[in-house]
Amino acid sequence: MTEPILPPLKPIPIKDRISVLFLERGNLDVLDGAFVLVDKTGVRTHIPVGGVACLMLEPGIRVSHAAAVLASRVGCLLVWVGEAGVRLYSAGQPGGARADRLLYQAKLALDDDARLKVVRKMYELRFKEKPPERRSVEQLRGIEGARVRKLYELIAKQYRVTWKSRNYDYSEWGSGDVPNRCLSSATACMYGICEAAILAAGYAPAVGFIHTGKPQSFVYDIGDIFKFDTVVPVAFRIAARNPKNPEREVRLACRDVFRQSRLLHRIIPTIEEVLAAGEIPLPPAHEEAVQIAIPNKEELGDAGHRG
Repeated sequence: MTEPILPPLKPIPIKDRISVLFLERGNLDVLDGAFVLVDKTGVRTHIPVGGVACLMLEPGIRVSHAAAVLASRVGCLLVWVGEAGVRLYSAGQPGGARADRLLYQAKLALDDDARLKVVRKMYELRFKEKPPERRSVEQLRGIEGARVRKLYELIAKQYRVTWKSRNYDYSEWGSGDVPNRCLSSATACMYGICEAAILAAGYAPAVGFIHTGKPQSFVYDIGDIFKFDTVVPVAFRIAARNPKNPEREVRLACRDVFRQSRLLHRIIPTIEEVLAAGEIPLPPAHEEAVQIAIPNKEELGDAGHRG
């Protein structure tokens, strides 16, 4: 008797995952085949790592080699962050910066005309209107900065929050006021899942268009498209209540708004839409190219059947 033919195992698509989990204290390891967080008393908490887009690891977390390997294999991004969500370091997963996608992204970023078209598309998606004509990238960046500052003021006024400016010291978390701490926590959540999506789609987080010169430049470009519709209002709403632990409140609220807005369904299509605005064709993949981290493979059945 022949063995039944089963479809090959594959990672869960980004759009079907939990967006982000923060882990504060414990050891991440793989024990008895399970991805677990072990606390100081030895209690294990199972984490369904294959169903999570991004794990944010605070200073109290230690990660074993086995845990990093398993997270990488299932396409879960591990992001090491500072206290309350300040980003320090991140590790990618296989399939990030795939050669054909990376060359396409780099070609767009290095071509002045294509880059301007991409930046204009980002501006249009972010502010729901076309940017002024005959403006350079630097001029559009200046216009964007002014509009962002005004948006912060308007949203703060809407939630009756005292707002001075976007100002914080990443090296001393407690020095910031509550609104700034809430915003930093909220944007850390946003940037974490955007980086996971960028890597899963095969692009490079460092090759940006509006932002440049930083390890997560493209992450900031994509995250900023969504943040004023999602996490920024959340941050000011929490800040208005002045809770005892604002960072935790913000994380929980961001998790809920990501689910309600179906954000993970929208990030990768938005990346493709933004880059397509550069009007440079995507080069064909080399025959030996590694597949993207989370491919959408053809199913075994016909249309309408579950593969």
